[in-house]
Amino acid sequence: MTKLKMGIIGAGGIAQNRHIPAYQSLSDTVDVVAVQDVNPVNAREAAEKFQIPEVVEDYHDMFQMVDAVTICTPNKFHAEISVAALEAGVHVLCEKPMAMTVNECEAMIAASRKSGKLLSIAYHYRHTQAARTAQAAINAGVIGDPLVTRVQALRRRKVPGWGVFTNKELQGGGSLIDYGCHLLDLSMWLLGDSQPVEVIGKTYNRLSKTPNQLNDWGTFDHETFDVDDHVSSYITFDDGSSLQFECSWAANIKEDTLHLSISGADGGLNVYPFEIYQPRYGTFMTEQAKAAHDEWEAGQRQAANFVNSCLGYESLVVKPEQAMEVSRIIEAIYASSASGHSVRL
Repeated sequence: MTKLKMGIIGAGGIAQNRHIPAYQSLSDTVDVVAVQDVNPVNAREAAEKFQIPEVVEDYHDMFQMVDAVTICTPNKFHAEISVAALEAGVHVLCEKPMAMTVNECEAMIAASRKSGKLLSIAYHYRHTQAARTAQAAINAGVIGDPLVTRVQALRRRKVPGWGVFTNKELQGGGSLIDYGCHLLDLSMWLLGDSQPVEVIGKTYNRLSKTPNQLNDWGTFDHETFDVDDHVSSYITFDDGSSLQFECSWAANIKEDTLHLSISGADGGLNVYPFEIYQPRYGTFMTEQAKAAHDEWEAGQRQAANFVNSCLGYESLVVKPEQAMEVSRIIEAIYASSASGHSVRL
């Protein structure tokens, strides 16, 4: 069997904790053959830990060694590296979000189309059993036409105290572009053909700019904190449906909350935990199913889908055009908050 030769660009936590282990569990179809990081020490340590044969200083030098790359860098470099890889004839799986701006997303898609190489974005929540079950139920007509979608991706005090997550220049934003993007992507995927038409949003960072805040995920400098730690938004769609969205790294709430539900004309659905609500047999029915949100399993499924798609055995679950629409909404939420007005898409 033909094996895909994979390179890793960016050797930080997401590469070492998700992508590399997932690929190495698929040793029949893919070999991780090279790694690169802006910090050569990180690259060498990852190579030693995972027995990766090649360490390169310049990611361009990797393109002659591999069939595909997985990009795990700060958001600022997603588009630049993706376009370079695609132009060199290399498939790309890029960590979320797709890029810093919609214009960058468009450049990535153009490079993919011109080269004929695959481009996917690591929105791994789609690969959980909870998400798969929800999509199957929606496709079977359980909810009918969607009316109102509700999303909460809330963390009480989990500002990442490592890496560059709180650096606006390198990341483009905070809780929305880092965490909320997962639930926006999953919502849009489940809503299918619904197209967003207007966005109003508001971003906050007052808590994280206050001295001596409690934080579960390490320490950060409140004086230089310049990204969002709490975001709310209201999104309307061309079919008349709407999405109520909220995410946070830091908020004065009782506990962390992960919620995605859709109320439709024929029924309702909750993803976490998985439940279906319908009026039937003269009463109100609630059905439950075991459908886990297992991110390790999702990471393995994501890796398998990308590898098999590159080898021609499957189609991508996350298509770049879909990921760009998520970035379009993120951009609109930030623009709405800055202007104080809604943004038409």
